[in-house]
Amino acid sequence: MKIGILGAGRIATTLAKTMNKMPEVECYGVASRDLEKAETFAKNHGFQHAFGSYEDMLSDENVELVYIATPHSHHYRHIKMCLGAGKHVLCEKSFTVNAKQAAEVFRIAGEKELLLTEAIWTRYMPSRKIIDDLLAEKVVGDVMKMTANLNYPLLNKERIVKLELAGGALLDVGIYPLNFAYMHFGDHVKEIHSAAQMTSAGVDGENGILLLYEDGRMAVLNSGIHGKSDSQGVFYGSEGCMIVENINNPEVIKIYDKDRNPIREVKVPEQISGYEYEIAETISCIKEGKLECPSMPHAETLRMMRVMDELRASWGMKYPEKIEKL
Repeated sequence: MKIGILGAGRIATTLAKTMNKMPEVECYGVASRDLEKAETFAKNHGFQHAFGSYEDMLSDENVELVYIATPHSHHYRHIKMCLGAGKHVLCEKSFTVNAKQAAEVFRIAGEKELLLTEAIWTRYMPSRKIIDDLLAEKVVGDVMKMTANLNYPLLNKERIVKLELAGGALLDVGIYPLNFAYMHFGDHVKEIHSAAQMTSAGVDGENGILLLYEDGRMAVLNSGIHGKSDSQGVFYGSEGCMIVENINNPEVIKIYDKDRNPIREVKVPEQISGYEYEIAETISCIKEGKLECPSMPHAETLRMMRVMDELRASWGMKYPEKIEKL
């Protein structure tokens, strides 16, 4: 399938390296607001065409699927551009700035019978099923609590520190602990409690989130932009604990008994980069005539966006109207 990448930054580079190793992908085009940047990217990563504007790439009838790799403050507008040009879309997380924007682009995609899905890569990875299967096996007994964290030193990233770019920890890194909890503990959440420390620019620099489930389980999550954490997801069971190393791209799952003795270690399958799973599923669904991907259905994207809307509202964190509006 002929794929075009909208944006030529860091994520686009990783995508390009991945796509070049996937036989089902044709690296057709890359678009940037800077033609020279697009041309350099195309040359370095084996893309057939470079475009000096997003509109130019979208007007090329050969482009079948567009991967949006721009800041999330721009996702809503760029998704609408792609759908308007008749292109299927795989859009980076966070999908949009808020739930109302997500609902609107899903409505448009449905009307145009185009596939639109969120590229939250952990939802598509085989590690997801591996973790769920281990929990179903009760390898550490009954699990009533889990923790997950993801923190990086990101103060040098403009898209993270600026309110007008929908910055802050939540939409960029906090979305991973949230998805981790909802993937493995489900969505029967009765209460959400949280707190955030805001930066001088008005975005959340550090946050903590507590999910209370109807069945008595609890998830404790945190994310931040000031330093590096261990990035672990931990399930606390009656017979031990299970640790997932790196919830952002699970590497290995370690299982311990009640005395902290290691009893089992489960590795995840080798991969190109981890991005290949979302790309492959998207292509497969398009070929099957589907309008959403089973690994990240529209309802789940909307759920995550609504949760993050509620969290931001409770913190008094508002983005500029120009990026929040429809």
